[in-house]
Amino acid sequence: MRNNKKIFDVVISGGGLSGSLTALSLSQLKKPDGSLLSIAIIEKSEQTNSSSEKSQPLFDNRVLALSHGSAAYLQKVGVWQPLKAEACAITAIDISDRGHFGKARISASEHGVNALGYVADMALIGKAQLQVLAQNKNVQWYSPDSISDIDWHSDLQGKEQQQITVKLSSGDELNTSLLLACDGVHSPCRQLANIEVSHYDYQQCALIANVSTNKNHGNKAFERFTEFGPIAMLPLKPAAGEQNRCSLVWTLSPEQTKRIQSLSDDVFKLELERAFGSWLGAITQVGQRDVYPLVLLQAKQQTYHRMALVGNASHTIHPIAGQGFNLGLRDVEFLTNLLDEALKNEQDIGNFSLLQRYEQSRSKDQREVIQLTDALVTLFSNELPPLVVGRNVALSAMNFFKPLKKALVNKTMGY
Repeated sequence: MRNNKKIFDVVISGGGLSGSLTALSLSQLKKPDGSLLSIAIIEKSEQTNSSSEKSQPLFDNRVLALSHGSAAYLQKVGVWQPLKAEACAITAIDISDRGHFGKARISASEHGVNALGYVADMALIGKAQLQVLAQNKNVQWYSPDSISDIDWHSDLQGKEQQQITVKLSSGDELNTSLLLACDGVHSPCRQLANIEVSHYDYQQCALIANVSTNKNHGNKAFERFTEFGPIAMLPLKPAAGEQNRCSLVWTLSPEQTKRIQSLSDDVFKLELERAFGSWLGAITQVGQRDVYPLVLLQAKQQTYHRMALVGNASHTIHPIAGQGFNLGLRDVEFLTNLLDEALKNEQDIGNFSLLQRYEQSRSKDQREVIQLTDALVTLFSNELPPLVVGRNVALSAMNFFKPLKKALVNKTMGY
């Protein structure tokens, strides 16, 4: 009979973007005796610690806007090097309100950086993370597998518990000092801990597609607010036969989404041109159109006994400011720094006071980003005359009121 009980310093539920980045970030941390942390990743999809083609189901075909701070962190953990050639720099952002006078322009040069951020395919980011992660021998994958139950050892309450037991569908049991839930919006770990979530349906959908345009984007991103909803055009690296490529994110009501989705490619191109304007000339080609419902989800607590929520397991936000993945990356960065400090001080990495520091810090950052995105959604999805005038005055004033502009840019750059 095989021994199905294993001991790991850290167990990570989920091997997608957040999970693999968390594993990679923690894989170089050393314990007081000089050895590396032992890490297990539980992933329901078939997966190995490699960048092979079987890795693809974990990462869909969307693109992500990486903030300047996120790119810097990916460089720190060794992911940016294989990714850099495929990422497109954003050197300027043009914000406008269709049919109104308000405009704001942000450039990298005025903020002393080469790029405000970058745009890269989610699949390429994932493959780069797995490629680097595969070099770490202290990370073990359990896939395809899933968590069936978690034993918090509640029968021993009142005593100092050093570990919890994570039970897998395969029959394996993993004892660990710290469980990290990187398992997405429907997090099984969060549900097993009975952590409640606040949920708000924006009654909007994001229509996403790659498009080609007549004019070159010149590494500029566009955020165009229209009566139909915000339109974001993010610059992409050229592809074969498509020199001027952008990633479109068009926010629409569910009714408008159904109508737009029913259009032929030729009619869709004309509709998009009419809504977006002539900033990039004619829309010459449209790729596959995908639709995602937009909701705000936030866990009412970030931690539980020897467990912390990371990324979408903790928060899912509106894409209007492109902050979702960047917010999750900062979860990983803060947690890594926190555990590194604890190990150097020979502290228990799963103790209550340590996880409370994670809870307090990440809740504050999440609250600020959610307030920013909610304010933008409310302000720019409303045609009430006072709000229209107010937002256009604010957009125009941003070009001249440097402190306001700097504060906004720093937040969106991840600082």
